[in-house]
Amino acid sequence: MTKGALALLIHGGTDNWSPDRWKGRFDAVCRDRRVILLPATGFEPAEIHYAAVWKPVPGELASFPNLKVIFNLGAGVDALMVDRTLPDAPLVRVAVDDLTSRMTEYVVLHVLMHHRQEHYLRDSQRVKRWAPKFQWPASAISVGIMGLGTLGTDAARVLRRIGFQVLGWSRTPRQVDGVACFHGREQIEPFLARTDMLVCLLPLTPDTRGVLNRAVFERLNRTSALGAPVLINAGRGGLQNEADILACLDDGTLGAVSLDVFMQEPLPPDSPFWTHPNVVLTPHNAADTDPDAISRYVAAQIARFEAGGALDNVVDRMRGY
Repeated sequence: MTKGALALLIHGGTDNWSPDRWKGRFDAVCRDRRVILLPATGFEPAEIHYAAVWKPVPGELASFPNLKVIFNLGAGVDALMVDRTLPDAPLVRVAVDDLTSRMTEYVVLHVLMHHRQEHYLRDSQRVKRWAPKFQWPASAISVGIMGLGTLGTDAARVLRRIGFQVLGWSRTPRQVDGVACFHGREQIEPFLARTDMLVCLLPLTPDTRGVLNRAVFERLNRTSALGAPVLINAGRGGLQNEADILACLDDGTLGAVSLDVFMQEPLPPDSPFWTHPNVVLTPHNAADTDPDAISRYVAAQIARFEAGGALDNVVDRMRGY
């Protein structure tokens, strides 16, 4: 019996994420299945049973009447959730060890950069200034992570092992050994009050859009060795109020930020984030996961699904993640 085809709909991919390279990867792991890179001709929409997508245009998936599963090739599914024509098929997000490890690397790197005063030290190097400042221990700094899913929990555990005080906040109750866990609206205030560095790894939903704003920044702890709170956002650009971030940097409400995501990507050349002295920015590559691992993950999920097994990491469409 002919197996249902897999359609690839990939927009905005470059270099290692280019559509042609994705096609080669899926051809390699789905040898007994037709893989169709869209737009394409010479196929019937009814033969498409699976779709692996990255930022598809709203309406693109609606033309496949026999679609059984949609696989999103990244962790965030917000681009899909705005498509009101999205077929009523299970939507699966990527959750592979490689993605988790890379996000933890990013979070730990940026926490340590701010903790170890790398801005000051690199400035000192440029002007040949030998003037070390007092360096406080990791145990003097509290790192609060908003979002205790797979990514947030792994980052929290590694930061705890390094010696930081680690707090976590999530929508629903979570337990992580060695981490002070808070949840729900009623516990956001005490979480923020104890946080020196705020790391955001929340999904983007109607409830979280714009959550990183002045009202939140003003509630962060202001008595730490850092001098002023630090923000690290590696979640989604829609989580942050960018005008508030810049204003809070300028008036001292925030001391520094690391941003991997932005409301508009690529970041426009005239954005003040490029040149602000207290901003570290990266081009949305915090967890730029190995596509080989993702293609193997999707192929394994399809094989298990066709054998009668359950899909992993299915998105709850009501919650948006």
